Amino acid sequence: MAIKNPAEWGAVQLAATGHVLRNIGHAFVHPDIDQSLAPEVRRISFSDLREVLAKGFDDFGAFRDDVLFICLLYPAAGLVLAEAASNVGLLPLIFPLFSGFALITPFAAVWLYEMSRRRERGESTSWAEGFKAFASPQAASIFKLGLLLIGIFALWLVTAMKIYGATIGPEMPTSVTSFVSDVFATRRGWALIVFGVGIGFLFALVVLAISVVSFPLLLDRPVSVTTAMATSIRAMRVNPGPMLAWGFIIAASVAIGMIPVLMGLVVVLPVLGHATWHLYRKVVV
Repeated sequence: MAIKNPAEWGAVQLAATGHVLRNIGHAFVHPDIDQSLAPEVRRISFSDLREVLAKGFDDFGAFRDDVLFICLLYPAAGLVLAEAASNVGLLPLIFPLFSGFALITPFAAVWLYEMSRRRERGESTSWAEGFKAFASPQAASIFKLGLLLIGIFALWLVTAMKIYGATIGPEMPTSVTSFVSDVFATRRGWALIVFGVGIGFLFALVVLAISVVSFPLLLDRPVSVTTAMATSIRAMRVNPGPMLAWGFIIAASVAIGMIPVLMGLVVVLPVLGHATWHLYRKVVV
């Protein structure tokens, strides 16, 4: 096989990138009408959750060297956001930023679904191969659903600030000490916690319902975003107990992963991402 010089190689890569961008742009402007039948959804049990988690750990073990370095970006980005929020006096946003992170993880983990999908098929697999998911024929649909989750995340941040203003007040805290005191040592702070957690749960429930299997489905089959979300909602309706338990597993795992300076996310996120692919394979026929 002839080896191209850098200029030729760069031209080929630019042409390939342009082709991908044109396909995505065409899909956004002229979305195809989904003619496929809605996928069937099967019932699962709580024992199936243990199985998909075990498979998630197995995939993580197989890809450990490939994903650990890339996954360092997640805690690094979180620390940057926290530092930015504290520097501009937006301390009330730190908890919503971290708690809301789970709202966009289904989109952020698409490359992990692709790695598990390729391993299941016996194809070559690496983190670079995983990112090819964003250049697949379904990339536009994946990005559309991802933008929806980002929009929900932004709405959660606005709502969290509204809750802070309605409970503690419109004034921003003057220091970390005063902020902690206001939140944990006053009735206004307790009201903030109760309303914040309650409304945050509703946001998380909506995201779980529309995305629990939708991203893997979009990656795996030529269906529309609407069909993917409808299938995900149907999966929730058919399996309310296991799906709610799965949502709790995600929330608890992400929370635990954030405790040691967010470094636990380096393991938690890839395991959950790989396990989500196997959950999709269990649920969708």
